[in-house]
Amino acid sequence: QVQLVESGGGLVQAGASLRLACTASGRSFHDYGVGWFRQTPGREREFVAAISRDGSTNYGRFVQGRFTISRDNSEKTVFLQLNTMKPEDTAKYYCAADSAGSYARLANRYQFWGQGTQVTVSS
Repeated sequence: QVQLVESGGGLVQAGASLRLACTASGRSFHDYGVGWFRQTPGREREFVAAISRDGSTNYGRFVQGRFTISRDNSEKTVFLQLNTMKPEDTAKYYCAADSAGSYARLANRYQFWGQGTQVTVSS
C-alpha cells in the first residue's frame, strides 16, 4: 500500500510552466504505475498522463506535447511538467497509483489516490 501527496500547484499566467510532484510513502513504489488526473467542479475526472513501472508513458489527447511525466524511484516521486499552460488547464490535479504497474487511462484502474493540488491559470 502507498500513500500519495501532491505538491507544486499554484496560480500562474497563461503560457507559464509548473512542475507538479507526487511523492509516495510505503514500500515498493517502483512496482507501481502512476497516473495524473484532473477535475473541475461538476465534471468527471479527466486523464492527463501516466507512467508505468518500466517508464513507458501515456498522455491524454488534449496534452499535445505540452506536458511531460517522469519518475524518480529513488525519491519515490513522479513529476508532471506542465508547459505552455492555458486557462482551460485550471483544475485540481490528482495523482494515483496502480499496483499492477500499468499506465492506464481509466481512473478505476488505480487503487490509491492523493488529495490533489490546485492549478489555476489566468488569462
